[in-house]
Amino acid sequence: MFAIGKVLVSSEVLERSFLCDLKYCGGACCIEGDSGAPLLKSEIEELKRALPVVWNDLSAAAKEIINKKGVACIDQEGEIVTNIVKGRDCIFTNYTPDGICLCAIEKAWHEGKLSFRKPVSCHLYPLRVKDYGTYFTLNYDRWKICRIAETIGRNRDIRLYQFLKEPLIRRFGENWYKELELTAQEWEKQKAK
Repeated sequence: MFAIGKVLVSSEVLERSFLCDLKYCGGACCIEGDSGAPLLKSEIEELKRALPVVWNDLSAAAKEIINKKGVACIDQEGEIVTNIVKGRDCIFTNYTPDGICLCAIEKAWHEGKLSFRKPVSCHLYPLRVKDYGTYFTLNYDRWKICRIAETIGRNRDIRLYQFLKEPLIRRFGENWYKELELTAQEWEKQKAK
């Protein structure tokens, strides 16, 4: 682990290669898992504001859940997360004709219809942030659906922290990210000795 400001960063964040390609995984991280996407409290209102814009891109089952339960709930670990459909899809999933799962919110953002891109936990995935009050931890959530992304990243020599530069800056700031880059460079030098 590396301490960068108030964030304890797993060495895997610096060492692992990663480059996501949705045509291989089909957007499985929005579909598989035990619960929805972790949310910051401020993001709940952002999601509610996005509803009129993305409503027509949501499934009938997702609309029904939103109408009954809202956009978020507390999961079994006590975290605020997006609601899910049938224990599987995030309520904001949207499928392309060829079956790739996208985020309806991010789709609207790309189309210039929203200023909110998507929850930062989704933007950061496969990294997970855990808030312990006085400090955070940043860990790589490794599982089978991302194996191909590791292979592609290795072939292109792209590290996890490099692939996720934009969301890491969004979450922790540009100065924090610069310190992360310096730490990664120093770590590579130490390993080369």
